[in-house]
Amino acid sequence: MKIYLLGICCLLALSGLAKAEDEDEAVDVEGTVEEDLGKSTIGSKTDDETVEREEEAIKLDGLNVAQMKALRESAEKHEYQAEVNRMMKLIINSLYRNKEIFLRELISNASDALDKIRFMSLTDPNVLAATSDLKVMIKPDKENHALHIIDTGLGMTREDLVKNLGTIAKSGTSEFLAKMEEGETMSSDLIGQFGVGFYSSFLVADTVVVSSKHNDDEQYIWESDASSFTVSKDPRGDTLGRGTQISLFMKEEAYDFLEEHTIKDLVKKYSQFINFPIHLWTSKTEQVEEPIEEEDKPEPKEGETDDDVKVEDEDDEKPNVKMVDKTVYDWEVMNDNKPIWLRAPKEVEQEDYNQFYKSFSKDTEEPMAHVHFSAEGEVTFRSILYVPKSAPHDLYQDYGKTTDNIKMYVKRVFITDDFEEMMPKYLSFIKGVVDSDDLPLNVSRETLQQNKLLRVIKKKLVRKALDMLKKMTDEDYAKFYKEFGTNIKLGVMEDHSNRNRLAKLLRWQSSNSDDGPTSLTSYMERMKEKQEHIYFMTGTSRVECERSPFVEKLLKKGYEVLYLVDPIDEYTIQNLPEFEGKKFQNAAKENLNLQESDKAKETMEVLGREFDTLLNGLKDKILSSGIEKAVLSTRLVESPCALVASQYGHSGNMERIMKSQAYAKAGGADSNSQKKILELNPFHPLVKELNTLYKADAESDVAKDLALSLFDTALLRSGYSLKDTTAFSDRMDKLLRRSFNVDADAKVEIPAELDEEEEPKAEEESSEDSAGEESAEEEVAAEEEAAPAEEEAAPAEDVPSRSLLPLLSLKLPRMNYKHCHQDDSYDVISNL
Repeated sequence: MKIYLLGICCLLALSGLAKAEDEDEAVDVEGTVEEDLGKSTIGSKTDDETVEREEEAIKLDGLNVAQMKALRESAEKHEYQAEVNRMMKLIINSLYRNKEIFLRELISNASDALDKIRFMSLTDPNVLAATSDLKVMIKPDKENHALHIIDTGLGMTREDLVKNLGTIAKSGTSEFLAKMEEGETMSSDLIGQFGVGFYSSFLVADTVVVSSKHNDDEQYIWESDASSFTVSKDPRGDTLGRGTQISLFMKEEAYDFLEEHTIKDLVKKYSQFINFPIHLWTSKTEQVEEPIEEEDKPEPKEGETDDDVKVEDEDDEKPNVKMVDKTVYDWEVMNDNKPIWLRAPKEVEQEDYNQFYKSFSKDTEEPMAHVHFSAEGEVTFRSILYVPKSAPHDLYQDYGKTTDNIKMYVKRVFITDDFEEMMPKYLSFIKGVVDSDDLPLNVSRETLQQNKLLRVIKKKLVRKALDMLKKMTDEDYAKFYKEFGTNIKLGVMEDHSNRNRLAKLLRWQSSNSDDGPTSLTSYMERMKEKQEHIYFMTGTSRVECERSPFVEKLLKKGYEVLYLVDPIDEYTIQNLPEFEGKKFQNAAKENLNLQESDKAKETMEVLGREFDTLLNGLKDKILSSGIEKAVLSTRLVESPCALVASQYGHSGNMERIMKSQAYAKAGGADSNSQKKILELNPFHPLVKELNTLYKADAESDVAKDLALSLFDTALLRSGYSLKDTTAFSDRMDKLLRRSFNVDADAKVEIPAELDEEEEPKAEEESSEDSAGEESAEEEVAAEEEAAPAEEEAAPAEDVPSRSLLPLLSLKLPRMNYKHCHQDDSYDVISNL
């Protein structure tokens, strides 16, 4: 029994030992971790891909994610100044409206660094030991969403990185920020004037990394996410040689700035005239040869040997290469155009000027004239101004709108062409460029508007532009004036400081020149010895001015008269009271001094007493509502009378212009309410007859009708419009009846059938026969009544034929006579 129990115990012990060994083996299996364990799981795969993408996104010139992480951990961390933090918030959230300027700012900074190293090399050539190739390079990296701007300029030391990129050393910044945060109305582009254009990088980038190498220090890396920045030694060592590389890791909404065409457009717009070449890493597709894999030899058929296989001649063999498309990357220079305004004018050919004009103005025609100059003094700048060959079709429809014809550069960097006052409105057609080194770089349009130096530049530009026009040949200036003459006239009205210069550029038609317009200077040379005024006449055409009653005496005496036929001319003269001491005199206004002799004055006094009754009657009775007074005229020769405006009243031409204005108030103040002066020609037969009739019977209807008809025709010929066209038509009807012996009471007889209304068709059919009979009877009766009348009105030799009498007896239609020819009315009345 004891032996049996002992055996059982041994068996239990052995089974426990075996179980323990099995458990140990199980622990060993579970504790072993294989390298590829879990790689087939979805979660692990996702983690690996995420790390890989993250590494690709933040790697920089060979630094992987681990190296970048180690670099950040060992870097010196800095906090921005309080002012910089506030500035950053403004930049990112609200300040710069035009995000594309970031590239302009960075290229400008690169150009400054290149300028500095070039200047230093003049005294110490060793500063260019690392590289003498001074350039700017732009390399977009779409794969990593990064944009790199590299220059071989001066570079920055560690201290420079902290000082230049971490602080804002500019007085007034705090005040500026305070005003911006208080919500005052200020420009949203004002950041530029504080020299912090570098921070515009954060408009498009989440992270900015700056690698820089200075000759006096090692290469360092500056990195910022707009909240703080770090500076550390570059573990890669000296990879730049000398210069700076700015890497922008773009925001998603700024990916378009990585496109090749976008970068090209921005460089061309802002930086095409930088002194240093700008290279862009571009791609293009080329066709290249690629070898073709050799085809297998044809196997011999049954019963054939290799020698029996037909072999093609060498000439018939297929080519062993093929053409395929391949993408090739290379550096391309973006700024081939050099700023010709920096060269001396004598060194620039006319063709160069023409090509430059077409390149920046987008005009297909060559310019009519140009001026190339440099100005020194209070401000130094260089400029080229051009006059286009033809005017834009909407030059006067959109007159006064802001144009982009003058492009402002500061140190060859394009700043803006959105100026309201760079050139006055009347010279808005002038195109050109202005480049100044004295204006602050990175300034905004609004800042420049208030810049004192800009006002000096504007003043000199206007003087040079007017001088350029003055020096044009007569033939070229005639072409120019045809296109832009109205602008010169507007300039007289708008620019009082240059009024005399502009007056010399004016051209008008003249009674002494049939072939073309004349200048005021030429008019002055032809003036009579004792002539005190420059005489002019306004109208719609030269013919109208020549046939005007106001110039009859002037032309007879040999005075030269200027014909102003453009609507703007009379406004221009009102703003040009005199020219070289001689005042202007409108021939259509009172106080026209023709230097009459004493004998002529005595004659007019005698005639005045003879016509005194008629003159008073016209003023107080017949024309009391239309004229201020009636006087005898010394300016009329062939015309019976004319209406003259007072010295400060409206001439007929001006009245017509004012009525045709788009905003003239209908039914408003009538310019006809301005009473005119009626001047009578005492030597004209009609005026003499009117004087005789009125003296004989002041209440005579004939005298009254003649006076009113003369007044109406004087209105027309003097350029005014008729106030009552119906009354004029009635008076003409009376005069025509009286002239052709037509009874004044004769009525217009209209056949009865013309007054009958159309009857319903049913009634028409029932009364067709009766109506025919009635109409026949009426025709017979009408013929019997007309027979005696025809016998009584047998035409005399001096009476028109009978067929014209019905037409003459009809009333004249009630027409608007304001557009009638001014001489026609006088001819009719004279014939009557």
